[in-house]
Amino acid sequence: MSAAAAAGTWMLGDLEVNRIGYGAMRLTGNGMMGNSDGAPIDRDAAVGLLHSAFEQGVNHVDTAAFYFSPLRSANELINRALSSWRGDVVVVTKVGPGRDPSGEWLYRARPDQLRGQVEENLRQLGRDHLDVVNLRAGGPRTASVAEHFGALAELREAGLIRHLGLSAVLPEHVAEAQKIAPVVCVQNSYGLDWRRADESGLVDLCGEQGIAFVPFFAVSGLRREAAADQEHDARVRSVARAHHATPAQVRLAWTLHRGPHVLAIPGTSNPAHLAENLAAGALRLTEEELAVLDRQGEPR
Repeated sequence: MSAAAAAGTWMLGDLEVNRIGYGAMRLTGNGMMGNSDGAPIDRDAAVGLLHSAFEQGVNHVDTAAFYFSPLRSANELINRALSSWRGDVVVVTKVGPGRDPSGEWLYRARPDQLRGQVEENLRQLGRDHLDVVNLRAGGPRTASVAEHFGALAELREAGLIRHLGLSAVLPEHVAEAQKIAPVVCVQNSYGLDWRRADESGLVDLCGEQGIAFVPFFAVSGLRREAAADQEHDARVRSVARAHHATPAQVRLAWTLHRGPHVLAIPGTSNPAHLAENLAAGALRLTEEELAVLDRQGEPR
């Protein structure tokens, strides 16, 4: 069994994927904020990292056309990696936000602009259709996703998109979208330190409806796009020691224990961290350990 398959599989519509995938944001060298002065990641090294992920069982990758830095594009790197890979890999991208060529953020796309964003992803990825497209809403304050999601549903009917999902939404947005077209996944910020999707009932709702819940920032938590930092949570450190694991592995394992419909898309540009992330799928936490980690508000 491959490392990425140890946590089991889930269906994104008619596409079966291992529950641990790969988030491509960090492949650009600076996350998605476009403000890094660091050296760009080497293209050959990035392609090699993606191939290593595929070899270890990763068969779904999360990306976006707006994941780019001055010299690197996540979609371009994925395109290059897939062009020399024989296996099947599901590519999940997202639309809604946009950036101009210099990296400046634009207003949220209008419904009639989403086709252009979809076509931009198609060009960058070198594909005739997109496996899964998530509509990233404007956040919890978004009143309605119906018009935007309806525009994507039309592109799905036209054959440009295979399956649809949502990102940065509330349960009422999921209900609204489901009336228009099937939702195969919901991608929200979620982790041990940030459980708004539990408070709103979104994680459980997705499980009840057979929708994949795909957390981002599951490892970095409140640090979001920031670089890795020392683990400050005593509970996480204690559980990690008991399993001879890393704190990041414990955070990923806690997330995966939340339900069989919960996926993980940790991203890294470090081959050793990639292997560690994928190994987290085989980490089994006890009920007592989960109870300790679930208690919030304790001293750290």
